[in-house]
Amino acid sequence: MVLLSARGAVFDPGMEIRDARPDGGDEAWRVVLRPLTIADAEEAAELIRTAFAAQSRPTNPPSSALRETGEAIAGKIAEGGGFGVFEAGALVAAALWRVDGDALHVGRVSVALGARGRGVARSLIAACENEARKRRIKRMTLKTRLELPENERLFERCGFVRREIEAHPGFETPTTAVMERVLA
Repeated sequence: MVLLSARGAVFDPGMEIRDARPDGGDEAWRVVLRPLTIADAEEAAELIRTAFAAQSRPTNPPSSALRETGEAIAGKIAEGGGFGVFEAGALVAAALWRVDGDALHVGRVSVALGARGRGVARSLIAACENEARKRRIKRMTLKTRLELPENERLFERCGFVRREIEAHPGFETPTTAVMERVLA
């Protein structure tokens, strides 16, 4: 388990974090980043659907993330894994990962509207990087929609570069940027 500040900075697991509560109360407000389990799958599916539905603009074709189910997410967690950020016990951000050949592929990076802009996505990417390093995997990959350039910029700030573009089945023009981060 890794604790985060409300600004998304990763701290030593032995540290206690006491952030101010959003409602002004005196009780400590804990933000925790930890691996997702099968028990988190339903909550993760709901977060993914909600976060992808709140994109800055619609995509064509619509994202398959809008149809995620708890059962499908449980399968993806079992196939690889994932990380979640929990604030006061509620899942506010998640990212899934799987080993794909010689890379750790990151997918479904999702942050609830109220948790955006605090570095939470970067913390999830950092957790995935730690997983890759633990497994001695030297690169990470992900895909993002060309229609959402702000997402590509976010991943660029996390050290990813665009390697290629591809089109969804049935589309003649590119729809997706394939991004990669080589780990030193």
